Amino acid sequence: MNKPKQRGFTTTILHGDRQKTIEHGSHHKPIHTSVTYGYANSRDLAAVFQGKQTGYRYGRQGNPTVSALEDKITRMEDGVASICFATGMAAIGALFQAFLRQGDQVVSSVFLFGNTNSLWQTVEAQGVDVAFVDATQVSAVEAAITSTTRMVFVETIANPRTQIADLERIGQLCKAKGILYVVDNTMTSPYLFQPKSVGADLVVNSLTKSIAGHGNVLGGVVTDTGLFDWSAYPHIAANFRKLGAQQQGMAHMRAKALRDFGASLAPDAAHHIAVGAETLALRLERECSNALQLATMLEADPQVAAVYYPGLASHPQHALAQKYFRAFGSLLSFELKPEIDCFDFLNRLQVPINATHLGDTRTLVIPVAHTIFFEMGAERRAAMGIADGLIRVSVGIEDTDDLLADFGGALSGC
Repeated sequence: MNKPKQRGFTTTILHGDRQKTIEHGSHHKPIHTSVTYGYANSRDLAAVFQGKQTGYRYGRQGNPTVSALEDKITRMEDGVASICFATGMAAIGALFQAFLRQGDQVVSSVFLFGNTNSLWQTVEAQGVDVAFVDATQVSAVEAAITSTTRMVFVETIANPRTQIADLERIGQLCKAKGILYVVDNTMTSPYLFQPKSVGADLVVNSLTKSIAGHGNVLGGVVTDTGLFDWSAYPHIAANFRKLGAQQQGMAHMRAKALRDFGASLAPDAAHHIAVGAETLALRLERECSNALQLATMLEADPQVAAVYYPGLASHPQHALAQKYFRAFGSLLSFELKPEIDCFDFLNRLQVPINATHLGDTRTLVIPVAHTIFFEMGAERRAAMGIADGLIRVSVGIEDTDDLLADFGGALSGC
């Protein structure tokens, strides 16, 4: 018998819910608001609690609407299982809660989302060593690894300076040493890149960003790619060791991070994310095209000192971006000449919104050093290459000519 043809990314998402029975023939999994679930037979209830039978126990640990979204994300990332959380930061925090203990070490890229950087500082204060390295060089990662290293954590495209980690060679290094390799895929999304292809064991996505895409819902997710041998990982709770090696990690995380800490994704939020995800590919095609054209225009303008975008030939990791990603993403940043006030420039823009957030349908601009990275201090910003006048742009789906004209007009007024 011939195998069914592998469907494309968008077709798979659009029709994913219908691969299982949906109530009343609905095209979407309905929003199930119930917190608790009853069973006619008490033995069935006990079997669900003991993991001998599938089913739902309590809303904090699982919900039919959330499960449908988890199935979608798992297919997007070519994984074996996913767990959704209330926010992207809750998903990253779950890594610490589930898989790290006092005395362990994490090797992390120094080029990080500001809140992730703050979280690792909290983790350090609780007894886990965090070694920050330049992850664009696998040699820096290897040099930081010790006998206590449990995890290597990197982002695909760093926010805001767009550095790209040496993803494939780091994956090879982690596999050789049996270290858990975690890749935050938020800046690329599963449409532009699947971290499993470079050996990632766990993939993090902030569902709030490109996957939901409309700036109207919070969510996060961790996906197990099926590549890691959890039977060799020391911190898995004893009651999950009876499961197959591939199931142990997610079962442990669902209990020790989701259940025990309770950062559960609400069913109505899961529904918003699932609907937004249906147009992920369409939105990113437009956003990436807009971003490349805007970055090219900015680089050619004499008022601009530097532009950071992986799609430009001048980007240090441009060749890696071409190798790994379907397109170059919707995030760019740039610096104006030193004598130009970045606030005055931003206030001349008419189309973009002065706001934080990424992966929105609307173009958003923000002065990085004065806002989202202000808390970390000047010394740490300098180590990350964040200049005081750096402007981050999350490029949206507006008409390209409108964006180019607006930025061009604001630059001409400098």
